[in-house]
Amino acid sequence: MKKITSELTKLPNIGETLAEKLTLIGINSKEELQSAGTENTFIRLKAIDSEACLSMLCAIDGAIQGIRWHQLNATRKVELKEFLRMLNLSQQKSTKSQ
Repeated sequence: MKKITSELTKLPNIGETLAEKLTLIGINSKEELQSAGTENTFIRLKAIDSEACLSMLCAIDGAIQGIRWHQLNATRKVELKEFLRMLNLSQQKSTKSQ
């Protein structure tokens, strides 16, 4: 895998692997990430990476806020966990109906 240089890797929580995945879904800058928002970005990532998890979701939210994901406030962490739970339930239902 070639090493990428991306302005995304300058954001907190965004390493080369996540930056590469963000690029694959058309997000190439901090502004594009902020514009897409946490939840929408994660939905797009989940479409290309079935292993996308809570840590990745928190990493994206922290990057948008400009903080390490460990510093997200407790309320926001609960919101993100609930979003992921609902997304996973929705995907399970859609898989069963196919």
